[in-house]
Amino acid sequence: MTPHHDIDEDIDDDLPEATAQSEGQVVDLNLSPDAAGERLDRALMAVLGEAAPDISRARLQALIAEGRLTFEGHPIPDGKHKAKAGQYSLTVPAPIAAIPQPQNLALEILYEDAHLIVVVKPSGMAAHPAPGTPDGTLVNALLHHCGDTLSGIGGVLRPGIVHRLDKDTSGVMVAAKSDAAHHGLSALFAKHDIGRAYLAIVRGTPKATKGTVTTQIGRSHHDRKKMAVLRAGGREATTHYTVQETYGGTKPVASLIRCELETGRTHQIRVHMAHLGAPCLGDPVYGSAAPAAPVQALLRELSFSRQALHATHLAFIHPITGQALSFDAPPPADFQSLLTGLTDL
Repeated sequence: MTPHHDIDEDIDDDLPEATAQSEGQVVDLNLSPDAAGERLDRALMAVLGEAAPDISRARLQALIAEGRLTFEGHPIPDGKHKAKAGQYSLTVPAPIAAIPQPQNLALEILYEDAHLIVVVKPSGMAAHPAPGTPDGTLVNALLHHCGDTLSGIGGVLRPGIVHRLDKDTSGVMVAAKSDAAHHGLSALFAKHDIGRAYLAIVRGTPKATKGTVTTQIGRSHHDRKKMAVLRAGGREATTHYTVQETYGGTKPVASLIRCELETGRTHQIRVHMAHLGAPCLGDPVYGSAAPAAPVQALLRELSFSRQALHATHLAFIHPITGQALSFDAPPPADFQSLLTGLTDL
């Protein structure tokens, strides 16, 4: 099964990339000769079941009835047909996004004026609504806090948002409250004329205690839900990193790393740390091999199941006043508890 559209988001400045999500996706399904002669919807479910468990047989039958399944370019009107060996294409429309509504959610505000607001986003809160996360997002909270001043700035579905943090990444974010600020902030991010630093707790430690990683990052050829370092065809991504602490003696089982971004590609830090052989602890996507047994035990004890990544610093020139602004946010309690536990190993 090969989705044709981007379906994930993380820390990045490539906001137009996410618009593909609203267009849905086309899924290619290859049936082997062994499946020939079976009832078509049953044969297709055997292929879909592993890669897209969220599509039920009833949902598949409804999509077929809507004319969204083709075989060699010809629509298939009924799932009761006999399956043929070859490639089928199933068009799965994206859920219709609801216009976000104000919600009275707690906000940790570091700075606010008539043009912009700087907040600390907790882990577990998405930046904006998306299929699967219709509410409880930073946008819902900002709409309640800012009222009508935020509505529509930067788009109806993502008002005020100029950059993003992944749902399970905590840390400092800025949002626009006026069109002028939105355009100005968007330009700063596009030119990478903004200071950003993150703290990551990783498995083991990189070979070099300090360095710069520059690669091409794009969708993985093996799993379109993931990003990967590519030899060609991706977008250039640069991360500067410094190992601040190591844990576990002379052969470290974990490290605390400060990463400073020049670019902001999707999943950039997570991909680059994994590329160095030191993926973020708790990362469900890029974690690769398991950490050392004592670290695994600590993660279980703390119920730490997110990537250990925190946006700790954000600095930029105010797009309206020209004032130099700089903000720092210490890691949240779960991140601090993990560091304390690692220190005791």
